[in-house]
Amino acid sequence: MPSVRDIAKQTGVSITTVSRVLNNHPSVSDHARQKVLTVVNAAKKASMAGAAPAADNIALVYTGESSMGSAFDAALTQGISCQLEVSGFDLMVLNAQRCRQEGETFTQMFKRKGIRGAIIRTTTATRWQCLEIAKEQFPAVVVADRFDEPEVSFIRSDASNASLRAVEMLLNLGHQKIAVVTNVVDDHDHAERLEAYKQALHEAGMEFDPRLVIRVPAYIEGGTLAYRQIQCMNPKPTAVFVIDPYTSLGLVNEAMRSGIRVPDDLSIVGFNDAPQHMVTFPQLTTVAQDAELLGREAFSMLQSLLRSSDSIQVARKTLECWLEVHETTAAPANPVSAS
Repeated sequence: MPSVRDIAKQTGVSITTVSRVLNNHPSVSDHARQKVLTVVNAAKKASMAGAAPAADNIALVYTGESSMGSAFDAALTQGISCQLEVSGFDLMVLNAQRCRQEGETFTQMFKRKGIRGAIIRTTTATRWQCLEIAKEQFPAVVVADRFDEPEVSFIRSDASNASLRAVEMLLNLGHQKIAVVTNVVDDHDHAERLEAYKQALHEAGMEFDPRLVIRVPAYIEGGTLAYRQIQCMNPKPTAVFVIDPYTSLGLVNEAMRSGIRVPDDLSIVGFNDAPQHMVTFPQLTTVAQDAELLGREAFSMLQSLLRSSDSIQVARKTLECWLEVHETTAAPANPVSAS
């Protein structure tokens, strides 16, 4: 199976588009989808004809539901791909549990597919697979999670402080009713940001209200759904903290389309996974992380594990997120009571 990068090059579409096609995401044109599927199907036929798997593959591994359509994974994959250019490795994408045959260890499955190392994306419900892979001493780095177990290598961005500052900023501006929008799939990153939201309220002497927590899919369409839920609240929040990039973008777009004045009627703090600001007007205030850098660093850590003669070497790294204040936050025009 060719790498995501190879498919993108062969078809002339972006890595993000290839990822969306492979995950059956609806936001792809029929023309682009057909180009990608033609290449993928040709590769499958070659494999069925007896082609052996390459010995120099690494894998982007999903232990649970794939999130390749997200802004984070697109930037992460771009970072990994930049390192692939000079490494001699190719990239495979697979679901660890689905690809494992009955009675097979994870290591046996990886070797059968010609994979020498793995960069892993996981969810709360499937973290046990990361631990199993680490216990088998297969070279692997988990991205965007942290583990207390000493066997697991990981790299993550810590959004706690920046998220706390973001909610504190809204409180200091005078907002008393602040909604928070998170993903429907539980993972470490989203849980960490939600906890920071709760901590900011607690430190301000305010009660956490679970009715202000909105869970939607982490896509642009999820932002539209979140905005409509906010409009159904009584009284309506004067501010919202959106902890996923595409959801942030969708919510801003829907608010502006509906004639809501941002930030006069609704202050919005979003999340940004890339060093470039999201294209919104007004410019979005965000908690920011560099997911592309995470991809590059994860690959470098994995290379170190592969070069090491120590089979139990563990690598861990934490990067910091930061708060960027732009044009979508201001004092509420009509403050409401916190009660």
